[in-house]
Amino acid sequence: MNPSTISRGAAKRALLSLAIGSFGIGMTEFVVMGLLPDIAGDLLPSLWAASPADALSRAGWLISLYALGVVIGAPTIAGFAARYPRHRVMIVLALALTVFNALTVVLPTFELVGVSRFLAGLPHGAFFGIGALVAADVMGPGNRAKGVAFILTGLTVANVVGVPLGTFLGQQWGWRAAFAVVALVFALATTCIALFVPQHPGSPGRTMRQELGVFRIGQVWFTLGVGAIGFGGFFAVYSYIAPLVTDVAGAPEGVVPIVLVLMGVGMTVGNLVGGHLADIDLRRTLLLGLAAMAGVFALLAVVSIWIVSLSLMIVVVGFVSSVLSPSIQTRLMDVAGDNQSIAAAMNHSALNIGNSLGAFLGGVVIAVGWGFTAPAWTGAALAAAGLAIALLSYRLEARRAPAAALAAS
Repeated sequence: MNPSTISRGAAKRALLSLAIGSFGIGMTEFVVMGLLPDIAGDLLPSLWAASPADALSRAGWLISLYALGVVIGAPTIAGFAARYPRHRVMIVLALALTVFNALTVVLPTFELVGVSRFLAGLPHGAFFGIGALVAADVMGPGNRAKGVAFILTGLTVANVVGVPLGTFLGQQWGWRAAFAVVALVFALATTCIALFVPQHPGSPGRTMRQELGVFRIGQVWFTLGVGAIGFGGFFAVYSYIAPLVTDVAGAPEGVVPIVLVLMGVGMTVGNLVGGHLADIDLRRTLLLGLAAMAGVFALLAVVSIWIVSLSLMIVVVGFVSSVLSPSIQTRLMDVAGDNQSIAAAMNHSALNIGNSLGAFLGGVVIAVGWGFTAPAWTGAALAAAGLAIALLSYRLEARRAPAAALAAS
C-alpha cells in the first residue's frame, strides 16, 4: 500500500472502519463493569441470594478473564499473523470479535460465559496493534500518530456513548442485550473493513520465532514499562472514581455516570490532540505528558472535596492521560525494528497489566486506611515512575546512538 495512491476520502473511510471496531472493543471491555449486579443475579442466582457481595466478586472474574485474554492473545496472534496481508487479518479479527461476543449473548452458564469473555479478549491487542500499523501507513509519513489516534478515538468515544448506552440497555432489557449490540457493532466493523480498508501486505518471510525477537530489544521493554507502570496511574484513578464522587465530594450516586461521561469527553479530545503533538515531537509529548499526568493526579487528590472542582479535574485527567496513548503506541512501533506487528499489539498487553496494577494498588491504599483520595496519589506516583523509565530509555538511546553510528562507518 502506497499512501500517495490513496485518496483522502478513501483514507478516512479506512480509518473510520477500523475506529468502528475500536468502538466495539471499548464497549465490550467496559460495559460489563456497570452490569455486574445484573450478570451476577442472572448467572449466579444461588450465590446472589446468599451473598450479593460474594456473587459480585465472582462475577468480577469475567473482567479478569477478558484481560487475561488480551495479555495472552496480543503477542500470540500478532506474531502468528505477521506473515499474512494485514487487511485480511483485520477482517478475521473483527469477525472473531463478532462471533465471541455473540457467544456471550447466548451461552447459558457462568462458566461458559467466562470462556466467551476470555475468547473475546484474545483478538483485542492484535486488532489495535495491527490496525495501528495499517492506519499509520494509510496516513503516510509525518502523520502516523494521527492515524493511530483516530483508531483509538473509537475506544474513547465508546466511554462517552457506547458504555452508558450499553449499560442502560442492559439494565432495561437484560445484560445480554448490551452484548447483542456489541456483536452488531463488530459485524458492522467486519463489513466496513472488508469494503474500505485497502490491501496491505504483511511480511511473508516472517516467522513466530523472528517476531519473538522483539523481546530481545531493550527499548521495547522500556516502552512497555512506560505503558504498564506510567499509564497504570490512570487506572489507579479511574477504578475508584465512584467513591471520590460519593464519599469525598459528597455528591449523590447519580452524579457518577455524569463524571464518567466527562472523563470520556476529556479522553476523546486528548487522544486527538495527542496524535497531532506526537507527530510534531514524539519525545517531548511523551515526557511532558507523563509529567503532566503525575501533577494532575496529585491536584485531583487535593481538590476532590468539591464536586465542581472534581468534575473539572476529571476532564483534565481524561485529557492528559489520553494525550499519551498515541505517543506510547508510536514509540513502540519506532523501537521495534522489523517486529512491528507483535510490538504494536504488545502495547495493549502492557496497558491491561497497567489496568490490573493500578486497580490493585489503588485498592491496597484504600484498604490500609489512607482514604479514597489515596488512589489519586498512587496514580501520581505511578506516572512519576513511568516518567523515570521514559527518561532512562531516552538517555540510553542517546548514549548508544554514537556507538551505532561509529560501528556503521
